[in-house]
Amino acid sequence: MSWAWIGEALLLLVAAWGATRNFPLAGVILLGFAGAVAGADVGYWLGRRGGRPFIERVGARLHIRPDHLARAELFLARHGDKAMLAAPFVVGMRSWGSMLAGMSRMPFWRFQAFSAVGGLAWAAVVGAAGYAVGTNLELLEAIVRTIGVGGVVFVVVIVSALLVAQERAARRR
Repeated sequence: MSWAWIGEALLLLVAAWGATRNFPLAGVILLGFAGAVAGADVGYWLGRRGGRPFIERVGARLHIRPDHLARAELFLARHGDKAMLAAPFVVGMRSWGSMLAGMSRMPFWRFQAFSAVGGLAWAAVVGAAGYAVGTNLELLEAIVRTIGVGGVVFVVVIVSALLVAQERAARRR
C-alpha cells in the first residue's frame, strides 16, 4: 500500500468498525476531520520551517523533479484556495499541498480555513463510505461466498492495477 493511502484506509476501517459498534457517523467524521486538520497543519509547518531546501530534499526521494516543484508552486500561487479545498481528494496532495502552502508562505489562517473545509468534506465522504461498508457486512460476506476468495482477489488485483496505472500516468505529466 502506498503511503498516500494510509489516511483513507484508516478512516475507512474506523468508519466500518464504528458502524458495527453503533458509533455515530458524525463521530467518525469528526475524528477524520480532526486527523485531516492535524496532518495538514503538520505539513504546513514543515513546509514553512524547512522552506524550499526541505521540500526539494523530500521531493527528490519521491522522484519529484525541481521543474515539477516549480510548476506546483505557480499553480498554488494562482489557485491556492481552491487547491486546499481539493487537495484531500487527490492522492498524495493532502501532504504535498500543505507543505507547498507552508513553503510559499500562504497566510496560515487562510490556509487553515480552506484546508479545514476540504478536510471536512473528505472526512464526510470517506467516513460515509466506510460506514456504508460496516453496515453492509452481511451483504459483502454473501458476495464473497458467491464469487469466492479467488473472485475477490481478482477484483482487488484489477483495481490495484488500475490505480498503479493511474499513478504512473500522473507521474509522466
